[in-house]
Amino acid sequence: MTDQITSETADSDANSSLPDQGNEAAGNSNKPASASAAATKDPLVVFQPSGKRGRFAHGTSVLDAARSLGVYIESVCGGRGICGRCQIEVSEGTFAKDGIRSTSDNLSAFGDLEARYSSKRFMKEGRRLSCTATVQGDLVVDVPQDVQINAQVVRKRAEKLTIKPNPATRLVCVGVEEPDMEKGESDANRLIRVLKLATGLDQITMDPSLFANLQTTLRKGKWQVTAAIYEDVTVPPTIIALWPGQKKRGYGLAVDIGSTTIAAHLCDLSNGRAVASSGTANPQIRFGEDLMSRVSYVQMNPGRLPDLVKSVRDALNVLIGKLAGQVGLTSEDILEMTIVANPVMHHIFLGIDPVELGGAPFALSLSDAQVIPARDIGMSLHPAGKVYVLPCIAGHVGADAAAVALAEEPYKSDETTLIIDVGTNAEILLGNKERLMAASSPTGPAFEGAEISCGQRAAPGAIERVRINRTTLEPRIKVIGVDHWSDEPEFAEEIDKVGVTGICGSGIVEIIAEMYLCGILSSDGVVQPHMAERSSRIEQDGRTYQYRLWDGTVPLTIKQTDVRAIQLAKAALYAGAKLLMEKMGVDKLDRIKLAGAFGSFIDPDYAMILGLIPDCSLDAVSGVGNAAGTGARKALVSRDARREIEQAVYDIEKIETAVEPRFQEHFVNAMAFPNKVDPYPLLRSQRELPAFVPATVEGSDKPRRRGGRRSRG
Repeated sequence: MTDQITSETADSDANSSLPDQGNEAAGNSNKPASASAAATKDPLVVFQPSGKRGRFAHGTSVLDAARSLGVYIESVCGGRGICGRCQIEVSEGTFAKDGIRSTSDNLSAFGDLEARYSSKRFMKEGRRLSCTATVQGDLVVDVPQDVQINAQVVRKRAEKLTIKPNPATRLVCVGVEEPDMEKGESDANRLIRVLKLATGLDQITMDPSLFANLQTTLRKGKWQVTAAIYEDVTVPPTIIALWPGQKKRGYGLAVDIGSTTIAAHLCDLSNGRAVASSGTANPQIRFGEDLMSRVSYVQMNPGRLPDLVKSVRDALNVLIGKLAGQVGLTSEDILEMTIVANPVMHHIFLGIDPVELGGAPFALSLSDAQVIPARDIGMSLHPAGKVYVLPCIAGHVGADAAAVALAEEPYKSDETTLIIDVGTNAEILLGNKERLMAASSPTGPAFEGAEISCGQRAAPGAIERVRINRTTLEPRIKVIGVDHWSDEPEFAEEIDKVGVTGICGSGIVEIIAEMYLCGILSSDGVVQPHMAERSSRIEQDGRTYQYRLWDGTVPLTIKQTDVRAIQLAKAALYAGAKLLMEKMGVDKLDRIKLAGAFGSFIDPDYAMILGLIPDCSLDAVSGVGNAAGTGARKALVSRDARREIEQAVYDIEKIETAVEPRFQEHFVNAMAFPNKVDPYPLLRSQRELPAFVPATVEGSDKPRRRGGRRSRG
């Protein structure tokens, strides 16, 4: 197996240009130069949604390639083409981030074993058996969610919600007069007349989808019915659902469409309580790991936008059915939905071409809040259900950032608060009740493991916590799915259940910070060669060094390229925050809030030690959970909240980091740990750190990176 996988990137010296990629599986880094040159001719295989990749010899089975990279694909029959559990799909098109053209022609022809299996059992069109299909060229391989056993853990729970309900949809139970031959009034008119009396509304219309079953419903309920009336500023009062008899509860869905994950909360509209929550990986990731990669995909593959639109809508419809089923409902019991998303996801979900968001001036097609019939965008709600899409703030600060603002309400606070929603594109809010500013920063997917050689997204088997002994440099780890640390006796008994498969975002932050605190890393992010004298875990890796984190079936190492990927990501995030602080004229913060799944699970100590966030008292730094989801829930159950955020978005000052000349200066300074020029006095007063020596990034005052400024993600 090991001779099939080759190094994707040539060994690079610490003084060489900083890489944009660091997550491709590497083989023997000490191969002769001629061998490395030959290896670059091997096809590149990228697995989604894990993001892991490597180069493999022609003829390597896709299943073997997946196993070499630690990508889990179930195979019960041992690769004999019998069980059918190892099905995969190939995404076709030109993928800008990887520079490859993926096509089904780059996979071996449909074989006899596959033909035999498909003739006896159902196999979806376009799928292949990874145990028999072999690599013949560059491939982007999608592991379908229904065959992912070790699936990503979507950590976006429903936070506590305190709000007075005032939903757009309300249920009204009324008794309707029976028909009178002398009056000749229609059933619809008698229903609307009694509803006007019960609600005090002057005008009520009925959605045409109810016409066909209106009479049946009235008679089934013996002239007592419950009507769901939807009323919002852009929509006149409309009957959108009708049930015989009395129905006490109506339900709605609050959805956060992220670049990587989709999280949804099924809520009781009468009180806002989440009755079920779930999430799934965003299947669009097979078209590109970050947002600009997906924009590039649309640019390079004209006519393929509907594929991206369909993938996210289909995934959401599956999620809708799953949530409804958890509480004994059907999807038609869900009357409305609120959507929050970053601008690119917002546009793609609505079927809008996102290409204009790919370059200055980053123009949005539309930014105001929208109310859309669910059937018009293919959502499996009640046939007359409504979808409320929160407003976007700016070209790279979307409805998800607006939802975070709605959840945390910095515009009502006396404290100067920095709120960061950490993701592939970090949204940043700074301000108080006097002034509120917003920006985004292109952190990329490194914090989610996509640019780390042993990185992965949060799933069972992923390392999420790391500590390094200051004397021996020996690590101990904690893994998702196992309750004990690796130095505890119970760990050995439990680890076989999930294995140690990679390292996720919170673990990446901790291992880099621990390496810095131990002296393995210098303040400018170079793995120190002399530390190899203290521990065999510091290993030479070509012309650089690496730290061996875990010995196992798949050894896990932290390479110099991994450190650089984190430096680039954290520098972009810090630079965005620092830029807003300058614009606001403040040099200290009263409070920092970290939102999102990643922001909620990282340790604030380590985030500040890395220089991910500005200096602040540690007790004033906290995670606030899935704030975007909380904002979506607020908008779902309260029309007042909708008006509040629509006004707040209008008042927010938008800062575009891409055109700010000071951003690059802050970015360069933030490459160091924790920072090249900011000494972090508050942090140093609370934690012991290496001495502050103003550092430089080796070789230049400006980091050299492929392709200029980091693309937005």
